[in-house]
Amino acid sequence: MKQISNDILTRCKTGDREAFRILVHTYQRMVFSLSLKMLCDEDDAKDTVQDVFLKVWQNIAGFDSRVSMSTWIYTIASHICLDKLKKKRRMSPLPDDESVFREYAEKADAQTELENRQWVAVVRILAEGLSGKQKLVFTLCQLEGLDSSEVQEITGLDAKQIKSNLYAARQIIRKRLKDMGYE
Repeated sequence: MKQISNDILTRCKTGDREAFRILVHTYQRMVFSLSLKMLCDEDDAKDTVQDVFLKVWQNIAGFDSRVSMSTWIYTIASHICLDKLKKKRRMSPLPDDESVFREYAEKADAQTELENRQWVAVVRILAEGLSGKQKLVFTLCQLEGLDSSEVQEITGLDAKQIKSNLYAARQIIRKRLKDMGYE
């Protein structure tokens, strides 16, 4: 995972805007990726990136350097995404999401051709019926590739809760795929 230098962090803590610009540049893709997968809306994801870095800027002076910067930013982004999910009405897959999903699933080199629109369709299809915590844990573990210890730090959940939420999410997703004819 990307990390910024201690010099950049120190400069950010003193209000150096150029250093903060470097911090944003380093982590914005990570925040956008998580936000897009969690919120299933590109505009909401872009807004979330702005919200996250505003909160980072406001709280950077209190950042505890014993925690990695990426974990701290993931934590902020996760909380903002969960708050937005609570406020947002339940997002159901759109009628054409299933055809986009099927097109994606049938491509041999799908990973290289996956675009934001396709990610949104795939996540909407797979995550339908997941709770906010299940979706967050699934996204962090399976889609973002973080290990359990990082997910614990980000979410505040213990290992058992992470395992339980991930198991439940996988079961729901497995059932969705089976119902769609994929096994």
